[in-house]
Amino acid sequence: MARLKDKYINEIKDSLVKEFDIKNPMQIPELEKISISVGVGEEAKDSKILQNIQDTISLIAGQKAVITKAKKSIAGFKLRENYPIGVKVTLRGENMYTFLDKLVTITLPRVRDFRGVSRNGFDGRGNYSFGLDEQLVFPEVRFDDVIKTHGMNITVVTSSEDDKESLKLLELMGMPFAKVRE
Repeated sequence: MARLKDKYINEIKDSLVKEFDIKNPMQIPELEKISISVGVGEEAKDSKILQNIQDTISLIAGQKAVITKAKKSIAGFKLRENYPIGVKVTLRGENMYTFLDKLVTITLPRVRDFRGVSRNGFDGRGNYSFGLDEQLVFPEVRFDDVIKTHGMNITVVTSSEDDKESLKLLELMGMPFAKVRE
């Protein structure tokens, strides 16, 4: 069992029940999935760069990433139907907990001038999104293998409908949120 999942089951659930006075055990907030996505933009024209991005995201996530394609043509963006526009991977179960543990303990502290992730990334339904500027902060990525640096969007989906519950859940799991300025 992943270290973070074990911590969630044995410690975090109990503290969430006490803090939010949850009566029904099915209402305890938990992680549902983590989605990692990269928009490739102009790099879509070069299949070698697109493949490199897919390989990098697969390496970071621990499971194979898929290339997303445009659903319809948009002339203003010079976009054709079935044209590759991004790379994504969705993590669930053990992979999700392993990735989040690696993210909060190893990767985020390696970000230059890091002062915590913003508290403004919640969507009002208990889900949290943030971005990273480059993939080189992950320990699996070798600088020599990277053709072009790119950022990524990471979305953490929780079962909670409330941002406060999700914030507390992620704080207890070790997410380093920025300090609140008063």
